[in-house]
Amino acid sequence: MDRDPFVRRVVRHQVWWLIAALVWIAACSSGGSEAPTAWVDEEVSFVADGLTIYGTYRHRSDAKPGPAALLIGESGNTDRNGDNAVAGNIGTMRSLAELLSERGVATLRYDKAGTGRTGLGPYAAKPADVGSAVYTVGAKAAVAYLAGQAGTDPDRISVYGHGEGATHALMVATDTSPGAPKIGSLGLFEPLAGRYLDLVTARVRADLDAQMKAGSTTPQQAEDVIAAWTAAVASARQDGTVPAVLPNGLSAILNAGNVKAVLQSDAINPVALAMLLPAGTPVLLTCSDSDGQARCDAVRPMTAALAHTDLDFVELNGVSHVLKDDPTDAITNYANDQPLSPQLVSALDNFVGPVP
Repeated sequence: MDRDPFVRRVVRHQVWWLIAALVWIAACSSGGSEAPTAWVDEEVSFVADGLTIYGTYRHRSDAKPGPAALLIGESGNTDRNGDNAVAGNIGTMRSLAELLSERGVATLRYDKAGTGRTGLGPYAAKPADVGSAVYTVGAKAAVAYLAGQAGTDPDRISVYGHGEGATHALMVATDTSPGAPKIGSLGLFEPLAGRYLDLVTARVRADLDAQMKAGSTTPQQAEDVIAAWTAAVASARQDGTVPAVLPNGLSAILNAGNVKAVLQSDAINPVALAMLLPAGTPVLLTCSDSDGQARCDAVRPMTAALAHTDLDFVELNGVSHVLKDDPTDAITNYANDQPLSPQLVSALDNFVGPVP
């Protein structure tokens, strides 16, 4: 006697699903359908003018050539991760590397001269020689190393710089020397938008104005401070000398020990460099109304210099210099365990776009 037709339909349905499941398992076990391997943080090193530089190459070990980005950190004693000896474990560059890998982009970040595992190397006996020129040489060596990796598509290399690191990113992107890798796109996060000492002078004036309004400084005291500072800047630019003592703690910014490195930075005009970028280069430029170092009114001249590029200018609100949500921009908050601002993440999504 035949089975109930309903039972036969159920059995056939179960058999069909069993076959489908076996086919799916077989497909997943075949080489062509395996899930991509996880991202790895590989310790790497390369040499720049006699200095061995150590860094982290974040990539998939089995990846075909694809997009890759060089990450250049902030000024001062800031290492590959964006951590600073003064402010603590900030993590800006590490977080940026992780965000980019989520979008299919391999990254290289590194300890520049005087930081992290790299240290001073041959500059140990002459630390005052470590300045902008040394950092730029390191950045160029880094992008050459990244370009030489099997997982890097030479036509899809980008450079992202933060703060003063954006200046070195511009130096890399405008490098026309033989063999220099072609930079396909550029990210300038909270960059310097003028000569270094001019920017410091503007900040000194703004701070003194605020102190006068608060009644903590008299107009005469403010005038004396400005006079002493501008004279020191003129002296430094003329013959590399500075007074032994400057008022208002300004000797911490400009002194005999750092004047050589400061002048190297001051000699570079990021706005002029921006004008040298190839026409149509995709550029992501950010500023913030809360960033004491890169407020939007100060960064705006950079937009005019980048008018010939494919510019994405993003004005952040309430975001600190280290790209975290904090309208106070207090250095004491830089190392708080806080992610990068969602505003920055959104800007990065729009800039990077879908990755094949």
